[in-house]
Amino acid sequence: MNTRLIGTIKKLTGSYGSFFVCAIFTIAVFSSACTQIEPPKKETFFAVTTPKAQEFRWSNGKMPKSLDPAQASAAPETDIVRSIFEGLTEIDPKTLKEVPAVAEKWSSSKDHRVWTFHLRKDARWSNGKRVTAADFVASWKRLVDLGDKTAHPELFRNIVGMHDPKAEGLVPIESVDFGHTPSAGTANPQTDTLNSNNALKLQNQVPVSPSPVPQIITPPKPSAPKAELKPVKFGVEALGDHTLTVTLERPDKDLAKLVANPIFRPVYGDGKSFELDPIGVNTVTNGAFKLTSAGKDGIVLERSDSYWNKANVSLDRVRFVPKDSADSALDAYKRGEIDALTNAAFEPLALKLLAPYEDFRQTTHSALNFYEVNSANAPFNDRRVREALAIAIDRERVTEAELDGATQPAMSFLPLGERKHSKLALDVDRAKQLLELAGYPNGENFPKIRLVVNRNDIQQRVARSVAKMWKQNINLDTDILVKDSAEMEAVRVAGAYDLIRRGVVLPTLDESVSLAAIFGIRTMEMTPAADKEPATQESPSPTPTTEMQLTSEGGPSGETIPPADPAAQLEPSPAAEIFTEQDAVYELNAIPLYFPTSYSLVKPYVRGFEINGLDAASLKDISIDSDWQPRSSRAE
Repeated sequence: MNTRLIGTIKKLTGSYGSFFVCAIFTIAVFSSACTQIEPPKKETFFAVTTPKAQEFRWSNGKMPKSLDPAQASAAPETDIVRSIFEGLTEIDPKTLKEVPAVAEKWSSSKDHRVWTFHLRKDARWSNGKRVTAADFVASWKRLVDLGDKTAHPELFRNIVGMHDPKAEGLVPIESVDFGHTPSAGTANPQTDTLNSNNALKLQNQVPVSPSPVPQIITPPKPSAPKAELKPVKFGVEALGDHTLTVTLERPDKDLAKLVANPIFRPVYGDGKSFELDPIGVNTVTNGAFKLTSAGKDGIVLERSDSYWNKANVSLDRVRFVPKDSADSALDAYKRGEIDALTNAAFEPLALKLLAPYEDFRQTTHSALNFYEVNSANAPFNDRRVREALAIAIDRERVTEAELDGATQPAMSFLPLGERKHSKLALDVDRAKQLLELAGYPNGENFPKIRLVVNRNDIQQRVARSVAKMWKQNINLDTDILVKDSAEMEAVRVAGAYDLIRRGVVLPTLDESVSLAAIFGIRTMEMTPAADKEPATQESPSPTPTTEMQLTSEGGPSGETIPPADPAAQLEPSPAAEIFTEQDAVYELNAIPLYFPTSYSLVKPYVRGFEINGLDAASLKDISIDSDWQPRSSRAE
C-alpha cells in the first residue's frame, strides 16, 4: 500500500486513523475482500462546517492556465469559462436539455442544416456594450484561425467554412454543395453545457487522431481542365444585431446542444488579450460572473451587474481554490475551507470509504472505453460475428471485478441521455446461434482474435477478463497484444489488429458529433441505414426484421433466432441522412465496454450544485442555505 493512499485513509478516518490504517494494511496484505471495509464512523456527512453568506468556495483542480473559451478543454478552465462567458445556449445541469442563454429562441430548416438563433436584446458585455450576432461571427472565425490550438476543433468542423483555415479562399465550384436551400422550418422557441471532475481517468488513453473529415476541396485530375473557382461562404452569418444563422455541411438535429460547449462562447474584440494575459482581471466578459482577482491562492469571481438575468443569480462571490493533489483537496474540505470538491483522482479504496456519506456524489461521465473492430477483414466484416462478440461479454462482471465498481457497464455507445439503445446485454445463447449462422458452430475454424491493448495494468486485466469470457461463452481464442501508448495509433492506422482498445471523451451531448468522435465521419457516411454492409464477402447483409430472420447465407428465411429479451434485438434506424446511435448499435463497428464515473463532495448547505456527465455545473443556479443546521449523527 503506497504512502499516498495511507495518507488519504488517515484523512478519511479522523481520530481512528492509526488503528484503521493498520487494519486496512492487514486486510490488503492477507485478503482481497476490500468490499468488507466500513468507515469507522457512521456519520451522515464526511465533513460539516458552518455555511458562509452567499459565497461558494470550490476546489476543482489546479490553477487554470487560461480563461480563453477557445482553449477550455477541461476543468478547472471549463468551469470558470462557463461562469464568466455565456454562449447561445446552456445545458441544464439537471435535465441535460439545451436552454436559452444569449439566444432566447432558435429554429432549424427541415433538413437540420441551417439554424437560426435569435439573440436577446438585453445581453451585454461587462463594459456595458451589447452582445451582438457579429460578436459570435468574429469569435467563431477566430476558432478557425486558431485551428488545432483550440480545445476541440472537431466540434466545429461540420460548420460550412470552419473545416479549412483558408475558409475565405477559392475552391472548385463542383466540390461545394449548397443544394440545401434554407427553409423557414418550424420555430422552436424555448420556454425554459477528460478531463472530468475527478473521473476515473481513461488509463493511458490511446491517442486518437482527428476523425477523417470529408474535404471540400477536390483537386482536378491532371488532364482535366482547370475548374472554375468561387469563394467559400463562411457558414456563420449575422443578419442584423440579433439574428445569427449557422449553415452545416451535414445535418445535425442537436446543434443547439453543441453550441453550449465553452469553445463556442463569444469573446470581446479579437481575443488578443488572452495572448498577453491569459488570466487577466480586466478581461471583458458577458456571463453571470466577472473576474475580480487572480493569484496563486486562486481566482475570485463576483456577480456581474451587467448580466441580463442578474436578478436570479443568488451567489455574491465564487472562490476557486486550487489544490495540487486529491489529499490536499480532501483535507481542505474536511477542515471547512471549501464547500465543494471535484476533479480529484481518488484511489479506489478511498472511494469505497467515502461512498456511505451523504455529501459524496457520483455520476456517469461522458466518456467511453471500447474495442474498435477491424470490420474490413473477414470474419469481422460479418455483423453477426461482431454482435456475437459484443453480447458474449458480461460487462457488469468486468466493471465489478476488474474496475472495482468505479465505472458503469456500457450497453450502448453514448453515456448520457435517455439511453434508449441499451441492447448489448449478455446473451450467450444468441451469441452461439449467430456464430453458427456465420459458419463457425461452437467457434470451430474461427481464427484467433488479435486484441491490441495499451501497456496499462487495468486495460490488460480487462482484456484478459473479456478474452476469458469469449473462450468460455463462445469458444473463441484471443491473442492479447500489448503495445506502448505511442504505438497504438500506428497499429490502428496500419490495420494490424482485429480489435483495438480505445478511449474517448465526449465533450458534448450532440449525438452526431459524439458518434463521429467514436467512429469517424467517413465510416458514418459509408453506412447509411438503408444500405448496410455485406454480412460476408460473398453475400449481402440480412434484411433486419422484428425477429432478426437470418440464415447461414445471411438472407431471410422462415426460421428465426428468438432473442432471450426483445431489448436484445438489433435493428437499424429508418433510412435517414443522420447517422444515429441506433445505427451504431446495429452496425457494431465497435464494442462498448464501460463508462468512467465522476465523483464529488458537496456540503449539504449548497443548493443547486448539480454535477453531471459533462462536468457542467451552473454557478448561476447555486445558492447557500445560511439557515442550514446539521442533523444529529447516526447512532454508533
